[in-house]
Amino acid sequence: MSKIPAPIDVTQLPEWKALQDHYDRLQAEGISLKDWFAADPDRVAKLSFDTSDLHFDLSKNLITDETVKLLADLGRAVGLEERRAAMYRGDHINTTEDRAVLHTALRRPASEAGTLIVDGQDTVADVNEVLDKMYAFAERVRSGEWKGVTGKAIENVVSIGIGGSDLGPVMVYEGLRPYLDGPAVRFVSNIDPNDVAEKVKGLDPETTLVIVVSKTFTTLETITNAKMARWWLLDALRKAGAIDDSAEKEAEAIAKHFVAVSTNLKLVADFGIDPENAFGFWSWVGGRYSVDSAVGLALILAFGKDVFQDFLKGFYDMDRTFETEPLEENVVALMGLINVWYVNFFKAESHAVLPYVQYLHRFAAYLQQLTMESNGKQVRWDGSPVTTETGEIFWGEAGTNGQHAFYQLIHQGTRMIPADFIGFVNSANPIQCEGADVHELFLGNFLAQTKALAFGKTADEVRAEGTPEEIVPARVFTGNRPTTSIFGVSLTPHALGELIALYEHITFVEGTVWGLDSYDQWGVELGKQLAKQITPAFHDDEALAAQDASTKALIEFYRANRA
Repeated sequence: MSKIPAPIDVTQLPEWKALQDHYDRLQAEGISLKDWFAADPDRVAKLSFDTSDLHFDLSKNLITDETVKLLADLGRAVGLEERRAAMYRGDHINTTEDRAVLHTALRRPASEAGTLIVDGQDTVADVNEVLDKMYAFAERVRSGEWKGVTGKAIENVVSIGIGGSDLGPVMVYEGLRPYLDGPAVRFVSNIDPNDVAEKVKGLDPETTLVIVVSKTFTTLETITNAKMARWWLLDALRKAGAIDDSAEKEAEAIAKHFVAVSTNLKLVADFGIDPENAFGFWSWVGGRYSVDSAVGLALILAFGKDVFQDFLKGFYDMDRTFETEPLEENVVALMGLINVWYVNFFKAESHAVLPYVQYLHRFAAYLQQLTMESNGKQVRWDGSPVTTETGEIFWGEAGTNGQHAFYQLIHQGTRMIPADFIGFVNSANPIQCEGADVHELFLGNFLAQTKALAFGKTADEVRAEGTPEEIVPARVFTGNRPTTSIFGVSLTPHALGELIALYEHITFVEGTVWGLDSYDQWGVELGKQLAKQITPAFHDDEALAAQDASTKALIEFYRANRA
């Protein structure tokens, strides 16, 4: 196994200084997308890229031919290509946990078995063995062969997880709703009991299957929610006369209505789930990178094997694009490097992702964990302090909803907010309204927004419309607000797999430049530890006395007002 080299202080590289000098020149000359487009009729062609399903237009970014060259030079100088190769071959680039980072192995076809042996394991064979087990189980459920305790087929699934065990499956389930031809799925994540209560409302326990998704089967929120779901199921079955109070009937019901995605078979069995109905994954899969692993079991139940295989193929094809294209022509690497350009030189603090397709309304929420849990770090992979700003606040909303909410800030605010616009040529629901194609109206908004952000509107253009002079300044748009346009043919499973892999690798590129271990998440641990110490204080005076003044006061308020 290759030793992971120490991170390079990117700010000390001549390539970084060259970028800084370039930035200073652009600022001195005045950045004008309008002028750059006018001066270079080939700008769009040079900054457009295609993958299997997606077309990328990077021309409305604040970059020139020289910027692209300098960013690629920087990528090579920090060892981006070498670290990419280290990730793909299974080196332990997750240094704080001494683990390989192999989410790319999750989508490699069975034909590649034997080509990626990591820590003595044939990862591709292992992955495809679990996939085959998932496909077989899903077919039993979808066909009606698998039945609940009263002999009825499964019609609804409740998937219980949190973080990467929830955000990915929820996003993909919503994204691929037009392909739904199996049991409907409801997702539970929040430990707030209202979440479980609302998600099981109206379900028939006799036709409901619960998936508990927790690698260790110890995640507090997930196991608590699973216990609440178990209580609901058994209580409802007893009230319906479907089972009696005997331990044998309860055990039979749990075995028929609960399965697990976990590697802790002992705790799975202790819960009452047959270990044969547990589907595992590996330490080299981070939660936020796991939607294409057993964590996606609910998706196979909902959409079937063929859809999930096409989904995996989308990931795989984007993996190959990132792995093989030279940096100057590699749209994945360039998008990551351009993000670094904005964060470290323009001092952009956030990044908007704006899908013009309602089915992707949870995409920004998914990316928040993927990007911010990965690169929200203040030390590098060798434990030394970072030397640059790191991470971005990813956020967004679907389509025209965002236009009527926060676009004002993007257009005329004082902060520069780079934005990715995502749209698809064909709609799953083409509709004509009064002779107009509604989808074309929708995409017209997509194109109008990127045009307005790029080119703006001058004071003279505002005056020419007859605007009173005193309100001219309020109607000026400065433009030069950067956007990337991602256009797909249709939101297919393959296209969605490509999109997810795209942002996985963008995150990797940024983390490499900043010297980060993008695959640990120690920042979430302290709060978990403190919660275990604080919770007893709601009822225990001794535990309450041990709290800080603020925590103590809030718990006293809780005690005084508890219904």
